[in-house]
Amino acid sequence: MGSVDFVYPSMNDHQCAHRVAIPPPQPFFKSFKNSLKETFFPDDPLRQFKNKTPTRKFILGLQYFLPILEWAPRYSLQFLKADLIAGITIASLAIPQGISYAKLANLPPIIGLYSSFIPPLIYAMMGSSRDLAVGTIAVSSLLIASMLGEEVNATENPSLYLHLAFTATFFAGLLQASLGLLRLGFIVDFLSHATIVGYMAGAATIVCLQQLKGILGLDHFTNSTSIISVMRSVFTQTHEWRWESGVLGVVFLFFLLITKYFSKRRPKFFWISAMAPLASVIFGSLLVYLTHAEKHGVQVEGVAVGRSFAMFKHYHIDGNKEMVAIGTMNIVGSCFSCYLTTGPFSRSAVNFNAGCKTAMSNVIMAIAVMFTLLFLTPLFHYTPLVVLSAIIMAAMLGLIDYEAAIHLWKVDKFDFVVCMGAYIGVVFASVEVGLVIAVAISLLRLLLFVARPRTFVLGNIPNSTIYRNVDQYPNTNNVPGVLILEIDAPIYFANSSYLRERISRWIDEEEDKLKSTGETGLQYVILDMSAVGNIDTSGTSMLEEVKKTTDRRGLKLVLANPGAEVMKKLNKSKFLENIGEDWIYLTVGEAVEACNHKLHTCKPDSTKEETQPLNNV
Repeated sequence: MGSVDFVYPSMNDHQCAHRVAIPPPQPFFKSFKNSLKETFFPDDPLRQFKNKTPTRKFILGLQYFLPILEWAPRYSLQFLKADLIAGITIASLAIPQGISYAKLANLPPIIGLYSSFIPPLIYAMMGSSRDLAVGTIAVSSLLIASMLGEEVNATENPSLYLHLAFTATFFAGLLQASLGLLRLGFIVDFLSHATIVGYMAGAATIVCLQQLKGILGLDHFTNSTSIISVMRSVFTQTHEWRWESGVLGVVFLFFLLITKYFSKRRPKFFWISAMAPLASVIFGSLLVYLTHAEKHGVQVEGVAVGRSFAMFKHYHIDGNKEMVAIGTMNIVGSCFSCYLTTGPFSRSAVNFNAGCKTAMSNVIMAIAVMFTLLFLTPLFHYTPLVVLSAIIMAAMLGLIDYEAAIHLWKVDKFDFVVCMGAYIGVVFASVEVGLVIAVAISLLRLLLFVARPRTFVLGNIPNSTIYRNVDQYPNTNNVPGVLILEIDAPIYFANSSYLRERISRWIDEEEDKLKSTGETGLQYVILDMSAVGNIDTSGTSMLEEVKKTTDRRGLKLVLANPGAEVMKKLNKSKFLENIGEDWIYLTVGEAVEACNHKLHTCKPDSTKEETQPLNNV
């Protein structure tokens, strides 16, 4: 960064810098109302009700909470054809996945089918997405197995375990619906993308490793989800490994991965990978039935469906609105022998590729599952566990997004550390510990952004009045006698002390540099406030301390482009009176022009005191 070529036009008498305006005062309740609206209603969901008759408002209100009332009257035969194809396609995926994920949650397979029957019907009425396909997912199934397994043994006390699973589903749905109704869906945004990538990859790794029990035909297996416990359980039972089961598992896993790869390369053949799990169940069941493979180490389901039925016969997307819909379907589902459901990405992608037009595709899927429940469940008696394990592993391998991890490493090393922290927490501890670590790391990252905001030295772009970061633009020129600093974040109690100390260090470094080079001594410090969206009382106190210290050091503090909220707070705190409105400018260019003019017309202050750090004030 140079300084010898800096030339700035002189300020003539007719030239007058624009003044920074103080926004007119607003009543407290109006300001409070606007703040609440921006926090909880950024999408302005009530806009559609403006200037409407009471009857129309009532109809719009019903359509808001029950979107089916909006699209059902316009439903056509053409839509039905598309939704019928999509519904049957996702049903072919939902049936084997429902059985597999129920097994992963240590629940009877029929519970997985129930969970693909009742919740989709609820979502079809309340959901606003036409592409979301509702069903169970592996990660929530693993969470249920892990958390409930610590309290109750599913084998020794299956009835209590089932009741706890349904109760957990009920309260999970209650929490989801409450967050949606209270417009608190933004809380989910505190989980960063890097955290989610690491957490999902870790959970997928654990799920895959646990499927070694089914692949190898083991009877006894650890209930722990840590990789050490799982691998110990696998390799201490090498004498129990069944080669027949292992070969069958590898064959079906290879088949599922090949079909998924083919469909990914040729999207128009999406239905091949969608039908592959059901085809695996059918082929596997036929193989067991015809060869009596259960007598040669291949475990089957062994579920008496009749007994299972007897047990239960007593029986534009708005994120917040979606949470209400998903929460409600879990609340209702828990009352009909369903466990935790949501909108799995893989199934929703198949639904989208199949050309669904409305949420009716979920209804079609539910009808197909109901047909399976009524007439086809006895056939699942011969379903080999190894096939279900292969289905789960094939689905989980897609969640290990190594390409995203590589991208994080290239773009942001800290994000990569966050990702790996969540992954290691899940894999080496447990799913719950991994989740806690993931949330903690996300909050830590957020706190670091808030508590340690960036500050930059600005320089002048040659032949312009533009000022930019000198590290980003090395060819910029510094302004003799003027230090220009940009604060790149709101100023709050969490970062005010840091900013005070950092500004002091910038001044110390600038004065030391000027002394060593023999250039003009520092006279002005300009703070570019363009990126400071807000400031609290700690922030205004910090600016007052900076002002006192710069005065003591013989420097003049200048502000450039403070926003409306900042000006409002500075005015109410009397800081504007302290600094003087003549030292607040609309742009950095005007501030530099004024300082340059005064440097050339006024005598420099020869009584400048020795430098002293701000943190000693």
